[in-house]
Amino acid sequence: MNNINNLLVLLLVVVFSSCKETPAVEPDKETTTTEKKNFEMYNMSEMALLMEQMYVDNERLKNRIINGEEVGEFPTHFSKIHSSIMTDPSENDAFFKEQSVLFLKAQEQIYADPENAATHYNNAIQACISCHEVKCGGPIPRIKKLVITTK
Repeated sequence: MNNINNLLVLLLVVVFSSCKETPAVEPDKETTTTEKKNFEMYNMSEMALLMEQMYVDNERLKNRIINGEEVGEFPTHFSKIHSSIMTDPSENDAFFKEQSVLFLKAQEQIYADPENAATHYNNAIQACISCHEVKCGGPIPRIKKLVITTK
């Protein structure tokens, strides 16, 4: 019970110390009427959009494999990985080009050998992870959710 009381007191101290009131400042009427903030919407690059679509496609594919359904046809838009414009064009280097080839080969294997689709699928997902470990680690936890785990 003592730990709960200590935690509650600590929480209240944090809440009240972070709620500092700022003094009201009279706006300068000349500048506030003419100044407007310019907000820029974030626009995803072609590559980011493609990777989002590949994620959705692989999520659907994972469900089909788990449910024993046909894998369907290889999504041809995956091949745009070679030509899509990246957020940072300098990232489209030899390493990325090599990894994208490996990814596409692994992905194509799923459709070429549907009897072993789960293994090929996990290889393709691992190819994503391997590239992201070097290039952009942020999506790795999300990508790992695509892995088909055996029970």
